[in-house]
Amino acid sequence: MTHNVPNRNWSYPTAIKFGVGRIAELAEHCAGAGVKKPLLVTDKALASLPITAAALDGLAAAGLGRAVFSDVDPNPNEGNMAAGIAAYLAGGHDGVICFGGGSALDLGKMIALMAHQRAGLSVWDLEDIDDWFTRADASKIAPIIAVPTTAGTGSEVGRAGVLTNSVTHKKKIIFHPKLMPVVTICDPALTVGMPKFITAGTGMDALAHCLEAYCSPFYHPMSQGIALEGMRLVFENLPTAYSDPTNLEARAHMMSAAAMGAVAFQKGLGAIHSLSHPIGAVYNTHHGTTNAVVMPMVLDFNRPAIEARLDKAAAYIGIAGGFDGFRQAVMNLRATLNIPANLTAMGVEAARLDELTDMALEDPSCGGNPIAMTKENTRALFEACM
Repeated sequence: MTHNVPNRNWSYPTAIKFGVGRIAELAEHCAGAGVKKPLLVTDKALASLPITAAALDGLAAAGLGRAVFSDVDPNPNEGNMAAGIAAYLAGGHDGVICFGGGSALDLGKMIALMAHQRAGLSVWDLEDIDDWFTRADASKIAPIIAVPTTAGTGSEVGRAGVLTNSVTHKKKIIFHPKLMPVVTICDPALTVGMPKFITAGTGMDALAHCLEAYCSPFYHPMSQGIALEGMRLVFENLPTAYSDPTNLEARAHMMSAAAMGAVAFQKGLGAIHSLSHPIGAVYNTHHGTTNAVVMPMVLDFNRPAIEARLDKAAAYIGIAGGFDGFRQAVMNLRATLNIPANLTAMGVEAARLDELTDMALEDPSCGGNPIAMTKENTRALFEACM
């Protein structure tokens, strides 16, 4: 019997405890996961903030200690991971609480993944290629509890983490099914203190995830629907979260959109991410902000393949004018959020475009782009972003 039915593998996320004040349940969820001595992994900026102190107070009151590791770079690397593993082993910990933005979530996952693996297994051996994840001993991966404090990356509902190789300056996606957090606490109140440029950049990251998943050519109707609604939530709530940081409703909708984007991008990512990853690795730019900078140019690049699809999305979101209206809405959002105009404004040098082009074509995200990426058209796309 002949047919054209696609053959795909799908996986959907973890238990999410969503709502204002849910951080108070952290110790309870540690107990539910069998964690008696957690290591809370966060970044340097968050380590000294009241929201982190309050979380640690709650753990200490429940007899779970107040151990913290915060030596996390904005684009975490294997050096940060080694230091985190040393702290984890020295403290005799039995689980990781990933507390913060994408950097802390990703690094916390890597510590949980690698702390007890056999000698000789490198984290780079677990890159998201074929079935490389089977090289790890799944029984040795520590339980992970995720507490996002930004609304962007969506790493709290994902089975991967991004780690930058400090030697090659390449970002690698490290994958294992057991990197999915056991429990995720999404408490919008934790995002209220974010600096405005982080609210902007992380919010645009969520939009990029939803947009690229929606435009990806692969078959995944569940992700398609989630991506569409995620885009609507960003357009309707990100300007408010940016202009009125204490608006908990807008913050909550952005937290949902972030998680939705990461669920949706199981369908695939594309050129926005394959350009943004090398720029972040080489120039240490903020990932979501970089996505926002290249987004309009990637829309133009992909237009022949995505115009009809974005016409439908624009109609659903309530944007007049189809593809052109959607692109203008992105430009308006960028202006509202004070996103840099182009890559030159972010410090990217024309002399490095050949190198960045090669890195973009090696990035796994480029495989999901609706238009096949070649050396010629990718180099031209970088030039359009300058």
